[in-house]
Amino acid sequence: MTPFHLEVRNVRKSFGRKVLFDAVSFDVRLGESFAVTGKNGSGKSTLMKIICGVLTPNGGSVRYVVNDKEIPLSHVAPHIGLVSPYLNMYEEFTGEENLRLFAKIRGIGVRQDDIHGLLQRFGIFEHRNKEARFYSSGMKQRLKYCAALLHRPALLFLDEPTANLDDIGIAVVREVMREQRQRAALVFATNESEDLSFADRVLDLSRLKIG
Repeated sequence: MTPFHLEVRNVRKSFGRKVLFDAVSFDVRLGESFAVTGKNGSGKSTLMKIICGVLTPNGGSVRYVVNDKEIPLSHVAPHIGLVSPYLNMYEEFTGEENLRLFAKIRGIGVRQDDIHGLLQRFGIFEHRNKEARFYSSGMKQRLKYCAALLHRPALLFLDEPTANLDDIGIAVVREVMREQRQRAALVFATNESEDLSFADRVLDLSRLKIG
């Protein structure tokens, strides 16, 4: 795996006069797993959006370094994968069409065998030709995982990784988390104690403390 480094320095986010969090700093390198936790409203999802370049912070910086070269946030998509409640699939496209579109957007080539393998792993292969608007919330969550893992990202971001999943889906996701932690790097936001057991370090946004 290509040397990869995420550097977050003194990140601050406010909405109007309300400061959601301030002076958030941490690093994540290959072979590490980092979790963000905290009470509801502490800003877990907001921080994940900032790190992925979806939101702009009011202060501080987020840097991605690949092979000792900084990669602009606008060009980081081929190196990361994201699963989150705010990530939408294209409702009018089938499950398989969604995956092909995400691969095209990232500018990566993908084999049909790889797409089918992920769909099978997440238990939605038989629904691959069904439009996403007919998927249940759990099926859409599984499809999001397929999209995030298509290109075997160096860094996988998971916001509430086991949300909307049944026991079988949760088991598959935790297997993915274990593999990602060993193969590359993992950053996730959760308050689930069992999920937190996958983290080498945990940032509590409620106290701005890393343990």
